[in-house]
Amino acid sequence: MAWEPTPLEQIRLEKLDQLREAGVDPYPLRAERSHTIAEALALFTAAENEELLVIACGRLVSLRDMGKTIFAHLEDESGRIQLFFNRDLIGQESHQIIRKLIDLGDFIQVSGTLFRTRTGEISVRVSQWTLLSKAITHLPTGKEQEVDGQIVRYSAFANVEDRYRQRYADLAVNPQVREVFRTRARIVSLIRRFLDDHGFLEVETPIMQPLYGGAAARPFITHHNQLKQDLYLRIAFELYLKRLLIGNLERVYEIGRDFRNEGVDATHNPEFTQMEFYAAYWDYYDVMAFVEKMYAFLCQELTGGTTITYQGHTIEFGQPWQRLTLRDAIKQYAEIDYMDYPTAESLAEAIRDIGGHPPKGATWGRLIDKVLLGNYVEPRLIQPTFITEYPRDISPLAKGIPDDPFHVERFEYFIAAMEMGNAFTELNDPLDQQQRFEDMQRLYAEDDDEAHPIDEDYLRAMRYGMPPNGGFGTGIDRVTMLFTDNTTIREVLLFPHLRDRE
Repeated sequence: MAWEPTPLEQIRLEKLDQLREAGVDPYPLRAERSHTIAEALALFTAAENEELLVIACGRLVSLRDMGKTIFAHLEDESGRIQLFFNRDLIGQESHQIIRKLIDLGDFIQVSGTLFRTRTGEISVRVSQWTLLSKAITHLPTGKEQEVDGQIVRYSAFANVEDRYRQRYADLAVNPQVREVFRTRARIVSLIRRFLDDHGFLEVETPIMQPLYGGAAARPFITHHNQLKQDLYLRIAFELYLKRLLIGNLERVYEIGRDFRNEGVDATHNPEFTQMEFYAAYWDYYDVMAFVEKMYAFLCQELTGGTTITYQGHTIEFGQPWQRLTLRDAIKQYAEIDYMDYPTAESLAEAIRDIGGHPPKGATWGRLIDKVLLGNYVEPRLIQPTFITEYPRDISPLAKGIPDDPFHVERFEYFIAAMEMGNAFTELNDPLDQQQRFEDMQRLYAEDDDEAHPIDEDYLRAMRYGMPPNGGFGTGIDRVTMLFTDNTTIREVLLFPHLRDRE
């Protein structure tokens, strides 16, 4: 739909014309800056008695016309500072342009000396200023209110979905949103540092793949015109990373995007950021210990302590995590021993008896995972918990438990009632792996999201010999939700996928 200016936008367009008529370029080629606002404030605090000249740039977020004097606030990424425009200092013509043609949201550059006003606020006594970018659309404005001695900020957007659709405006007016994404960037950096410091090599594997695998999900399909080949956007990194273990790269990891053609809800988005690592000569017990250390490190670096508060719950990372087998967890919370129901049909009936709603045609393992674990156990796992020993039929890439034909060495970990990640003692027997793939082909319908395609090249790679290894994957988005106290993934994605507006 073509843009139709609103009445307020039309007024600003008219100001744009007037600026050009007055010889002012509303979008000049270059800007100058000597200090960020935070640097300017620190400079004055350190040497208040000296005459300090600064050149600052940013967006105007307040304007108060007092006649001869105009007060304003300028904001950049680092902070906010007051501006003091005096007609005698900047000249009559320049003063009138600010009064008549400059608006909130405009980007400007100011030069001047720092001083402290009678009210104690550090300010810039502006001697020169330049318009850097004229804003045509008025930014929504939020409100601040002091409640019990704390500043509470109210969103500028009446409809929260508008914040996600116009993230650029959301970031511009809500400093707490900017802080979420700074924290997210820091989490990625810290995880990368932790892995690097423990001997892991960061690698990159294909995003477009001839065959998807490594997880249970429906892929997105694309087409390469020149190769005349259908390709899949990856749903996981796993099979490519484990190929690298075969090539004698013993510890590898990747942080990047995965794509799954699945539903959208509070913890799912069609594209998301994943971290996976694989370590030769580890098993899933080694991975558990490593994950505990990684979270303790993250918490210490982000908060300075061992605890966080998430939705009113104090989450503790400074002690060993709870470990429960999947069977014991379901016994405890759903009061069902699924081993008493050896077929999918009998287990589905038992689930109905306790008021559950098993999906039609679900396998035995999926009923355990999606229904019993998902509905009865996961909501109760507030403190960090490893749930171990998963059904074999939903874990085709994990090693079996000796003398147990039903379970494998796999764990998922949960924090604050969220499933946060997945890990295996990785299967390295190529013949067993081939049999697992073939078993899944028989168990699952052809169009079933849970089915894992047979990857012949991966099997060929395994036949060269794969070292025993432990693997792990976790979603960066959910880790960010946890450490920023957010309950929806949309709050930690800069540009989440949304349905078209009707």
